Amino acid sequence: MRKTLLVAAVGMTFSGVVGDPSTRAAGKNALAFDVSSLDRSVDACTNFYEFACGGWRKANPIPGDQTRWGRFNQLADRNRDVLHEILEGAKDAAKKRTPVEAKVGDYYAACMDEAGIEAQGTRPLAPVLAGIDKVASRTDFFRLLGEHEASALPTLFGFGGAPDLHDSKSTIANVGQGGIGLPDRDDYLKEDAKSEEKRAKYVEHMTKMFELAGTAADQAVKDAQTVMGIETNLAKGYLDRVSMRDPKNRDNPMSLDELRTLAPAFDFDAFLKAAKAPAFTKVNVVGKPYFEKTNALIEATPLSDWKTYLRWHAIRAAAPYLGKAFVAEDFAFNRAYLAGAKEMEPRWKRCTSATDRALGEALGQIYVEKTFGKDGKARMKVMIDALTEALREDIQELPWMTAETKKKALVKLAAFDRSKVGYPEVWKDYTSVVVRRDDYLGNSRRARMFEDRRNMDRIGKATDKTQWGMTPPTVNAYYSAANNEIVFPAGILQPPFFDRDMDDAVNFGGIGVVIGHEYTHGFDDQGSKFGPDGNLENWWTPDDLKAFGERTACLARQYDGYVAVRDEKNGDIHLNGRLTLGENTGDNGGLNVAYAALQKTLAGKERRLIDGFTPEQRFFLGYANLWCQNSTEASSRQLAQTDPHSPGEFRVNGVVSNSPQFAKAFGCKAPAPMIRENACRVW
Repeated sequence: MRKTLLVAAVGMTFSGVVGDPSTRAAGKNALAFDVSSLDRSVDACTNFYEFACGGWRKANPIPGDQTRWGRFNQLADRNRDVLHEILEGAKDAAKKRTPVEAKVGDYYAACMDEAGIEAQGTRPLAPVLAGIDKVASRTDFFRLLGEHEASALPTLFGFGGAPDLHDSKSTIANVGQGGIGLPDRDDYLKEDAKSEEKRAKYVEHMTKMFELAGTAADQAVKDAQTVMGIETNLAKGYLDRVSMRDPKNRDNPMSLDELRTLAPAFDFDAFLKAAKAPAFTKVNVVGKPYFEKTNALIEATPLSDWKTYLRWHAIRAAAPYLGKAFVAEDFAFNRAYLAGAKEMEPRWKRCTSATDRALGEALGQIYVEKTFGKDGKARMKVMIDALTEALREDIQELPWMTAETKKKALVKLAAFDRSKVGYPEVWKDYTSVVVRRDDYLGNSRRARMFEDRRNMDRIGKATDKTQWGMTPPTVNAYYSAANNEIVFPAGILQPPFFDRDMDDAVNFGGIGVVIGHEYTHGFDDQGSKFGPDGNLENWWTPDDLKAFGERTACLARQYDGYVAVRDEKNGDIHLNGRLTLGENTGDNGGLNVAYAALQKTLAGKERRLIDGFTPEQRFFLGYANLWCQNSTEASSRQLAQTDPHSPGEFRVNGVVSNSPQFAKAFGCKAPAPMIRENACRVW
């Protein structure tokens, strides 16, 4: 289980007030926190999000090639500019290049070669489609599924290695639900008008894609309907997203023989042999009902229909790497319709992002050398230590937790791995990844195969806890329950989230809350089920577990009440408080411990107004500044259904309305909207 912050990225200085924003030069970093982001016509106690972000939102409409635009997008965009500059310099084969520069430069060059890609047509996809045509039996079908798994084309179910839930030091084989093309299982099952429209659009999209791949128009219509029928039945076997949040539902270890008995129609032997999986005797079934309910579908569905299904997923996976017509249709459905983008990103942006995804630690090496200062890790270490102490004191002072459980919570806190800051100590070696300047689709698959093989080869061996789950330029952070670690890539350690020229209050509202957020994930509704070694265990007394459940239920009810999309015709779209519970717990807890850490840092130091605001007020403004954003309606609608993170508005107002420190800082008096009558507090 890995919990990401998603749109947050930060860093900080904390040696006292090191810079006064009101007196800095006019040429300051354009991404830095600035009070011009505020809308002072709004009462902070009525709608703090609009007060803190109204000015920024008016000045920053969503670019045509984006579906959501916020502060983290701005930094990610600037990071991409840096990567673009690196890649433009590395793509020239005539230059003297290091092996790493050659690898990333050639990958980028292959992506940018639109004319060459267009000239190849569907030839790069032809061998895959030919292999599907040869399937003549159910054994052939599962053999091909295994070959596809080994060649980065997974379809019907997921397979790979993951830390054993009961022994995180060991990697166990996992199989899990998969095989659908729409974003969520509910897209197939809900009967509202929007869901029906989405399914119709998906069928139209598949039909067009089949035609582009050479299928006759009439047959393409039939093939799309065939795939829709199969995927709908697969979706019926899915556990929903909230159910999948509970580790107990993902914990189904069994022997291979028991797996064969669970789903006898699945030819796992043919699959595993073709996938070249290492020998193993134990497997964890993630989403057990999927295999139980899908088993009958394997035999009931004609082999010809399964071949159509495989063709669709091969075409779907290849589309972004093929010619203009495929790319345009892929964009029209996945970006324009589903997410509300008005135009496609320029080719260089897509190719820069693709190179980062495929060869992230190779490109990341160059990025780190170019951007990450030597003192970055040292600064973060001091900040993390400050938040560690604040959370330790918070746990010790919790009024609802008994001494017995507090003791165990402190043991877990002390065991947190806090060393992953900036970039890996040992970089991945991509030497074995073949990159050709005339094979963009092949390059993408070989890079994915490299990662998949690394993962699969860990099965039955010790878990490699040195590995990172994000690339260095990524504007994000995460917590891993299995490793009991918090991780901060270099990409987030700069303005607007890290600013060495900014006062402590703003930075504690930024990086401080983010560090606290990731820490709190270790104690949210999922992380609280794992012990200090990353193993699934109950370290709570019954009474404390009940009290914890009552407090998290309070947060779930609170966020259930927030409306993500107003829709008078079809009904408002509310947030799902249980789906977003972990992130909301992280936000609320992170803010509390960061505020406490700030107060300790400010103790005995001069307090003064900056831009007319106290340090406490600037703390909350710094926090809100991270979540200033605009979003398309289509994106907001989809994210409310699938995203475990709340929209920016509710990550701000939902949190500060639970904070008595906020009410005191801004002089809010009940019954102000930013003061909840029954405030929720977990950590």
